[in-house]
Amino acid sequence: QVQLVESGGGLVQPGGSLRLSCTTSGIIFSTNTMGWYRRAPGKEREMVANITSGGSINYADSVKGRFTISRDNAKHTVYLQMNSLKPEDMAVYYCNAYSNWPLRSEYWGQGTQVTVSS
Repeated sequence: QVQLVESGGGLVQPGGSLRLSCTTSGIIFSTNTMGWYRRAPGKEREMVANITSGGSINYADSVKGRFTISRDNAKHTVYLQMNSLKPEDMAVYYCNAYSNWPLRSEYWGQGTQVTVSS
């Protein structure tokens, strides 16, 4: 019923860019806060960016000025534009959907690998 499908990961050189996409189904997309999280090897999962149903955006300090989150409600898709990538950005990136209406719910995508290496 509910699916969050991520794409756009891959290998990029330091300073390069990638655009991640997360397309959803089975949720009322317009009412969900959408977020991107990542887990690097040996580290805990951390929030990278999120965007609420009203368009409010939050970023982790480590990515401010480099990453941009956006959403297209018509396409039920959230994006993460990643610029000026650094080796420390290397991680598996996960899409998250959260809603408190009509009931509390949270869903996760399968993850997409981002590798930053020269």
